[in-house]
Amino acid sequence: MAGWTTSDIPSQIGRTAVVTGTGGIGFHISAALARAGANVIVAGRNAAKGTAAVEQIREAVPHAHVRFGSVDLASLESIEAFAETLRRSHGSLELLVNNAAVMAPPQRKETADGFELQLGTNHLGHFALTSRLLPLLRQGRDARVVSLSSVAARSGTINFEDLQSRRYYTPMVAYGQSKLACLMFAFELQRRSVAAGWGIQSLAAHPGISRTDLLTNGAGASSLPGLARRYLWFLFQPAEQGALPPLFAATASTAHAGAYYGPDRLGETRGHPAPAKVPSQAEDVAVAERLWQVSERLTGTVFGTEGMRRPAP
Repeated sequence: MAGWTTSDIPSQIGRTAVVTGTGGIGFHISAALARAGANVIVAGRNAAKGTAAVEQIREAVPHAHVRFGSVDLASLESIEAFAETLRRSHGSLELLVNNAAVMAPPQRKETADGFELQLGTNHLGHFALTSRLLPLLRQGRDARVVSLSSVAARSGTINFEDLQSRRYYTPMVAYGQSKLACLMFAFELQRRSVAAGWGIQSLAAHPGISRTDLLTNGAGASSLPGLARRYLWFLFQPAEQGALPPLFAATASTAHAGAYYGPDRLGETRGHPAPAKVPSQAEDVAVAERLWQVSERLTGTVFGTEGMRRPAP
């Protein structure tokens, strides 16, 4: 694993991948997979940004099989429409990378379904998307689901008493909870896949601290995190480097199901892929099972069944 880079990605010819997120880490994941021969669907809510990303990948990789897929992870209706389109056009799916995220908007916002925006997009949206694409993943060869967490998950807690941050909203607290939820989802998905015989591998990864637009898009360019991103740019590794841990989890033959990967240097903030330290709270199986049940109820999805139920109020 030492010094692993995109040149170590094995051939992805014949594999179909869905990567959520059109910029930053997601863009570099999509570009690397396309370069390795995968049929890549760049999934996002902004058609202009998605189309531009696809065109940029095609310019860099003339033989790339890549297209844009419209999905808004802050809308269960949009997720279902996207999944239904894929189920009609594809017989299988080999890779799903749950990457897109919202980070630390200064004021509390909600999704179309009334969820706190960060929890709703980062965790619940990907939870619903994975559920709806499970039939295709089960038909895929060596199918993997890679869910992106964050170093912020280390300080995260799952607050079932105020899961939607309605009583009290602190941007980074809500973000940490959402990214801890992503990590716990990855672990619980692997446990359930083994128990139910779904035949898919679930892994988690985080990009360290990388130069993306996540901070400025969420907290804002004038916020303290946004100013740090602008003036302390040298503390942030390039987004292309941050994409290596999820790419390792998605493609490497030595990546283990149920494992968590991140950068190998400076407290996992930068470097090459290596096993990441799992926060102790992410290993609480009882909390993970409860979170799964709550997530199914909120999103109206049940893994391993067809159809989407109406989400609970």
